[in-house]
Amino acid sequence: MKRSKLIAGSMLALTMAIVSACGNGSATNGGDAKTGGSGDVAKPKGDPVKLVMYSWRPEDKDGYAKIIAEFEKDNPDIKIEFKPFKSTEYNTIVTNALQSGTGVDIVQLRPYDGAKALADANYLTPVDKAKGIENIPAGYLDAARGGDGKVYGIPFMLNNAVIFYNKKLLEDNGLQVPETWDEFVKTGEALKAKNITPIAQSGKAAYLLSMTHTVIGASAYGGNDYVQSLLKGSATFKDAKFVDSINRMKQLEAFFPKDFIAIEDKDAQALFYTGKAAMYINGSHRLETFEANKVAFPIDFIPGFAAKKGEPAQITTWVDGSYGIAKSSKHQEQAVKFIEFVASKKFGQLFSDTLTRVSPIKGVEPQHPLLKKMAALSEKNSTPYLLLTNFSQGTPTTKTTFEDSLQGMYIGKLTVEKVAEDTQASANKWFKPQAK
Repeated sequence: MKRSKLIAGSMLALTMAIVSACGNGSATNGGDAKTGGSGDVAKPKGDPVKLVMYSWRPEDKDGYAKIIAEFEKDNPDIKIEFKPFKSTEYNTIVTNALQSGTGVDIVQLRPYDGAKALADANYLTPVDKAKGIENIPAGYLDAARGGDGKVYGIPFMLNNAVIFYNKKLLEDNGLQVPETWDEFVKTGEALKAKNITPIAQSGKAAYLLSMTHTVIGASAYGGNDYVQSLLKGSATFKDAKFVDSINRMKQLEAFFPKDFIAIEDKDAQALFYTGKAAMYINGSHRLETFEANKVAFPIDFIPGFAAKKGEPAQITTWVDGSYGIAKSSKHQEQAVKFIEFVASKKFGQLFSDTLTRVSPIKGVEPQHPLLKKMAALSEKNSTPYLLLTNFSQGTPTTKTTFEDSLQGMYIGKLTVEKVAEDTQASANKWFKPQAK
């Protein structure tokens, strides 16, 4: 699909709701990752080179300490300083660093349009020729591909959006795991009749609403078939099928906690952990959180809904981040070594086992049983997180417009139809259909 260009430095700041990266020191000549830029490595004699690595995941700090220790053991001349920031503050911090050209060597990149915007603005070093990149499927590499077709980041994590549920609570109340949307609604009504909150949902951070939508909406709008029609221009967000998916979001309001639009995600999680809510919709990365909180009941997940009972459900799958090299880093050669480590099966397995995630690297087998199940479903029947993977452009982005409109719907300011209209109006400002 053709993309609109990033035309000015000031526009980059406006798009930082979806991007993250910056530079450190003077610029290189922009060579690719195999040659290591200019080759002018500023390494103090006898001392290891320090690479600063940015992340939006402070909760992963201990896990990365273990992973980084393995890299440093094989590369004693390189030290990695893992520098995480709160996810909600990350984009602003990175924007400031990008504008000043200082502070970072290894950059955790937001996926898809986020990485593309930075690559097209000439802030990243291409990594096409990095050793190990051949072990990552081309479709996953698209999450960090620039407008020039080159790859600017190594994907390190896949995510799945699913409905987690309390197995014991459903069993104790004689409820079957729903397979279709209609069955799900009946389950929600049965739980509510027993004074159990069906879904622990937060609405304060709008992105949580679009994550819920991608799980419950795919079977309404038709999953991959609709996605392809939308990208080719033969379907729009105002089509009846997509409007139906928004109607589902409206219908779910009855199953959410009271005043959910004002509660934080951590409060929604607490409702789930304490057994006050039966289900919680979020990404597979939450498995790590469940483990850390020592949840006292068995958890399983619903991948999505079947269009018809007995048919397989499509599970939402996407690349949730990549690691790139800041083009202005003084240490291109050492940064390449770390990037090639990220592309290795060794990193993939360490990452999956330590942080309870699915790796995009071929040959990596998740040890966690639920992750293993998700990975198997993704290989058989997956669908993209549509608003994230294909509609994260515009100012504000179409994804942000959709999320904010859902919030507006829940506080009674917008109708279901208006949510669809506003989303399409946003897309019309920048989106160009793919060639048929």
